Amino acid sequence: MLIVALLFVTKTPPTTDLLKKAAKIAKGSKALIKTRLLALHGSNVLKSAKQKMPDLNANDEIAAASIIAGTARSMGIRVEGMPEHG
Repeated sequence: MLIVALLFVTKTPPTTDLLKKAAKIAKGSKALIKTRLLALHGSNVLKSAKQKMPDLNANDEIAAASIIAGTARSMGIRVEGMPEHG
Protein backbone atom coordinates (compact mmCIF):
# COMPACT_ATOMS: atom_id res chain seq x y z
CA MET A 1 0.00 0.00 0.00
CA LEU A 2 1.36 3.43 -1.00
CA ILE A 3 0.60 6.38 1.24
CA VAL A 4 1.16 9.86 -0.13
CA ALA A 5 1.19 12.84 2.18
CA LEU A 6 0.59 16.27 0.74
CA LEU A 7 1.98 19.26 2.50
CA PHE A 8 0.67 22.72 1.73
CA VAL A 9 2.69 25.65 2.99
CA THR A 10 0.81 28.91 3.13
CA LYS A 11 2.79 32.10 2.74
CA THR A 12 1.98 35.70 3.52
CA PRO A 13 0.60 37.94 0.75
CA PRO A 14 3.10 39.44 -1.71
CA THR A 15 4.85 42.58 -0.48
CA THR A 16 3.54 44.61 -3.39
CA ASP A 17 -0.04 43.73 -2.45
CA LEU A 18 0.53 44.82 1.15
CA LEU A 19 2.05 48.12 0.00
CA LYS A 20 -0.73 48.81 -2.52
CA LYS A 21 -3.30 48.20 0.22
CA ALA A 22 -1.48 50.50 2.67
CA ALA A 23 -1.12 53.23 0.03
CA LYS A 24 -4.65 52.71 -1.29
CA ILE A 25 -3.50 52.49 -4.92
CA ALA A 26 -4.26 50.05 -7.74
CA LYS A 27 -0.71 49.69 -9.08
CA GLY A 28 2.80 51.11 -8.87
CA SER A 29 4.25 53.93 -10.94
CA LYS A 30 5.42 53.18 -14.49
CA ALA A 31 7.90 56.08 -14.58
CA LEU A 32 9.71 55.71 -11.25
CA ILE A 33 12.19 58.55 -11.71
CA LYS A 34 9.66 61.09 -12.96
CA THR A 35 6.56 60.11 -10.99
CA ARG A 36 6.39 59.33 -7.30
CA LEU A 37 2.89 58.23 -6.43
CA LEU A 38 2.75 59.28 -2.80
CA ALA A 39 4.47 58.84 0.51
CA LEU A 40 3.96 56.13 3.10
CA HIS A 41 4.92 56.65 6.71
CA GLY A 42 7.47 54.30 8.24
CA SER A 43 4.84 52.92 10.64
CA ASN A 44 2.87 51.52 7.69
CA VAL A 45 6.03 49.91 6.33
CA LEU A 46 6.86 48.48 9.77
CA LYS A 47 3.35 47.02 10.02
CA SER A 48 3.79 45.30 6.64
CA ALA A 49 7.24 44.08 7.73
CA LYS A 50 5.78 42.49 10.87
CA GLN A 51 3.28 40.62 8.70
CA LYS A 52 5.96 39.49 6.19
CA MET A 53 8.58 38.60 8.83
CA PRO A 54 8.17 34.77 8.52
CA ASP A 55 8.91 34.95 4.77
CA LEU A 56 11.80 37.44 4.87
CA ASN A 57 15.47 36.77 5.46
CA ALA A 58 15.86 39.38 8.18
CA ASN A 59 17.07 39.20 11.78
CA ASP A 60 14.72 41.82 13.20
CA GLU A 61 11.74 43.99 12.29
CA ILE A 62 13.84 47.03 11.38
CA ALA A 63 15.82 45.01 8.84
CA ALA A 64 12.57 43.59 7.47
CA ALA A 65 11.11 47.11 7.20
CA SER A 66 14.15 48.18 5.21
CA ILE A 67 13.51 45.34 2.73
CA ILE A 68 9.86 46.39 2.45
CA ALA A 69 10.90 50.05 1.99
CA GLY A 70 13.14 49.02 -0.92
CA THR A 71 10.17 47.32 -2.59
CA ALA A 72 8.09 50.45 -2.01
CA ARG A 73 10.75 52.63 -3.66
CA SER A 74 10.83 50.32 -6.67
CA MET A 75 7.05 50.80 -6.98
CA GLY A 76 7.40 54.59 -6.96
CA ILE A 77 6.27 55.05 -3.34
CA ARG A 78 8.33 57.38 -1.16
CA VAL A 79 8.85 56.19 2.44
CA GLU A 80 9.10 58.81 5.19
CA GLY A 81 9.97 58.44 8.86
CA MET A 82 11.66 55.05 8.77
CA PRO A 83 12.99 53.88 12.14
CA GLU A 84 16.78 53.68 12.40
CA HIS A 85 18.72 50.51 13.14
CA GLY A 86 20.54 50.47 16.44
